[in-house]
Amino acid sequence: MSATAGEARPASGIGNWRTPLVIIICGCMIALLGFGPRSSLGFFVQPMSREFGWGRDVFGLALALQNLLWGLGQPIAGAIADRFGVLRVMCVGALLYAGGLLLMRYAATPLSLNLGAGVMIGFGLSGCSFNLVLSAFSKLLPPERRSIALGAGTAAGSFGQFLFAPFGVAVIDNFGWQAALTVFAALMLLIVPLSLALATPSAQSTEMPAAHQQSFKTALAEAFGHRSYVLLVLGFFTCGFQLAFITVHLPAYLSDRGVTAQTGGWVIAAIGLFNIAGSLGVGWLQNFFPKRYILSVIYFARALSIVAFISLPITTFSAIAFGAITGLTWLSTVPPTSALVALMFGTRWFATLFGFAFVSHQVGGFLGVWLGGIVFEQFGSYNPIWWLAVVFGVLSALINLPIVEQPVVRAVAQPA
Repeated sequence: MSATAGEARPASGIGNWRTPLVIIICGCMIALLGFGPRSSLGFFVQPMSREFGWGRDVFGLALALQNLLWGLGQPIAGAIADRFGVLRVMCVGALLYAGGLLLMRYAATPLSLNLGAGVMIGFGLSGCSFNLVLSAFSKLLPPERRSIALGAGTAAGSFGQFLFAPFGVAVIDNFGWQAALTVFAALMLLIVPLSLALATPSAQSTEMPAAHQQSFKTALAEAFGHRSYVLLVLGFFTCGFQLAFITVHLPAYLSDRGVTAQTGGWVIAAIGLFNIAGSLGVGWLQNFFPKRYILSVIYFARALSIVAFISLPITTFSAIAFGAITGLTWLSTVPPTSALVALMFGTRWFATLFGFAFVSHQVGGFLGVWLGGIVFEQFGSYNPIWWLAVVFGVLSALINLPIVEQPVVRAVAQPA
């Protein structure tokens, strides 16, 4: 006799004010605030490097460290959230995020930059970014609303990128990079009250028969012994590599080719704006098409867009067009990836298992940012990294095709 991975019921005891709409709105606001500043940090590379005489490899290492620690901290934050609830994890993450931005504002050495922009923001993101928002959506919302909610939460992060990129450039130009970081830090504190709407019950308070309980170790062993989950995790590496490299190094790449900082800001904003359509569209499409095919198309389309961008002359039009096309495939990998994790294993350990998938994403992000800085300092060009991103995109398109979209089969304990 066997049973499939069951879906955890939406958390009971939600107060009358915490309707599904309120949960989605507050979660989207948290995703917007969490993703906005970190997607705009690339605009601080040149002003901070000029002021302190740093090479791009110094800033690249700090942001690469941020991506890595965000990834490594995600399964830890996810496990704590799965065990004790999302609320306290989000509050601690928001405080770390704000503190890291403030420390970055006063950084005058590479060590202090690494500590603020790298360690504190990295661990802060693991506690208050869209990853835990998606986990809360999966636990609190009924199954029929999850797909569109996952797309909306991801799209909200993109809207944060759309808002914060030109906003950050404007503040830097008019008041200096120090003021911009201070404003960003203050805005991060808004996550604390918003997270009240996403509070999930602790494991002790959930009603689950003992026969259906699954331990942390058992959940990990089951996931990493599942071929489709491993393929999903490997493919997610490419997403992190491409996104982090573009977020950090694209403004400088455009500046090197005579594109103004303001235009660079609008390119990053275009990525965020068009990703809203991409994320919402994918959230809707995955109700009708296999998620593995959607992921494969996204990775292959992203690779083609990079080839066209670096092969054609760089103009204001081509740069913004690249931002628009890239935006359609930017974070649209997240809704089908997170939905596949929930489909395969249920929602009991969703934050943990998606967190481990996100480790792969952020290891890719670490390498994309770090190698981008090193390659530029060594060769004066980003082209080798652009072509490496193309290769990874094609490989991920192929890796996702064999994924089996079914719940894992579990043995049911037999009565004595």
